[in-house]
Amino acid sequence: MVISMPKNVKTVIDILEKNGHEAYIVGGCVRDELLGRTPKDYDVATSAVPEETKQCFRSFKVVETGLKHGTVTVIMNGESFEVTTFRKDGSYSDRRRPDSVSFSSKLEDDLSRRDFTVNAMAYNSRRGLVDLYGGQKDLFRRRIVCVGDPEKRFGEDALRIMRALRFASELGFSPEKSTAEAAHKMKDLLEDISAERVAKELLLLLCGTSPFEVLTEFSDIIAEIVPEIEPCIDFDQHSRYHIYDVWTHTASAVERSEADPDVRLALMLHDIGKPFCLKTDDEGNGHFYGHEKLSADIAENVMRRLRFPIDTIKRVSKLIRYHYVTPVNDDKVVKRLLSTLGNEDYFLLMEVMKGDNRAKHRFCMERVQVIEAMQKRAERIIAEDPCLQISDLKVNGGDMLELGFTGEAIGTVLDDMLEAVIDERIPNERDALLRFARVRFMQR
Repeated sequence: MVISMPKNVKTVIDILEKNGHEAYIVGGCVRDELLGRTPKDYDVATSAVPEETKQCFRSFKVVETGLKHGTVTVIMNGESFEVTTFRKDGSYSDRRRPDSVSFSSKLEDDLSRRDFTVNAMAYNSRRGLVDLYGGQKDLFRRRIVCVGDPEKRFGEDALRIMRALRFASELGFSPEKSTAEAAHKMKDLLEDISAERVAKELLLLLCGTSPFEVLTEFSDIIAEIVPEIEPCIDFDQHSRYHIYDVWTHTASAVERSEADPDVRLALMLHDIGKPFCLKTDDEGNGHFYGHEKLSADIAENVMRRLRFPIDTIKRVSKLIRYHYVTPVNDDKVVKRLLSTLGNEDYFLLMEVMKGDNRAKHRFCMERVQVIEAMQKRAERIIAEDPCLQISDLKVNGGDMLELGFTGEAIGTVLDDMLEAVIDERIPNERDALLRFARVRFMQR
């Protein structure tokens, strides 16, 4: 088997080999090449220890990015390549990282410590593909399999449980039986992992090509991270709009939406408050009044606990709070939403609403058509450079002061003025706005 490596990668390996060292591309780049995907980066493993690697690349810029773990970064023609010494890991007492690392001269030692068979392959043009654990076969069978004993692998680093689910979602694979059983059994070990690391894997999982199967089959593991979803699992909605329980609907909405991190995170959490809002009418139909507001509050707490960035928390909470607005393809409705959300968040909300409705009964697809029309209408409106914010008005707070308004009354009259302009009751013209304000002042 021949893998066509980029020129700079081949040069890195050639330099190491000419200096008497073994060198291979390893891990995810080999996996992606075999799948016909373009690797995000290329990692190189070598028998050279860091000082030897630095000597080999003395004519290039070399950054000491992780000498303790045998890693240096070589900068070649503007590209960065991590070059790491073959190594063996010691015990993992904190279930996160090895207590010690020892360098090895054998590629086999390096591959044996890796998490999954599809990530435990190496390649160079001299030796070809080195696949000691059947990774290529597992790629063909579309399955995620731990290298060696799954319980040992997960016991070393519990984050590998989330990585197994993430790779399954990203690649459209399924965890092999013993790997899946160990993941379920050892899910409580995720408590030992930092919130930031878990959140990163969760977001990658959500943005994969096949999150539905993972979210539904491994809901107990997701609940270990976000216990707030437990009431949603198998919760019957008693609604003519829904064909799934709350959590299955959630998983379907995630998969059937644009793979934007904010959109998919919002959809994972958009109905998290529903079980606490159910009201059943005399005919047995379920209603969830106010669930969007409660869901936004719960989601905010979840994201804060998982230490998502503040901007993400604010944006996703907003998307959840507004996801239940009724789709209406009308200038005034679209302008109000653009004014409230801003242009970028408006279009993200439309994607959230489409994902939500695609995961309901088929007749709800009519709403998707309306939402798509709202997206096109918004594009037209934005192109016309409309007045959607107070700062767009042809008057300002100083003008209101001259008319006699003070304190909070200034903000109130400007808000009322903007609403009137958006509703097309008055034009955004200075004279018309001042007349509007004078009437408001006389009515006080």
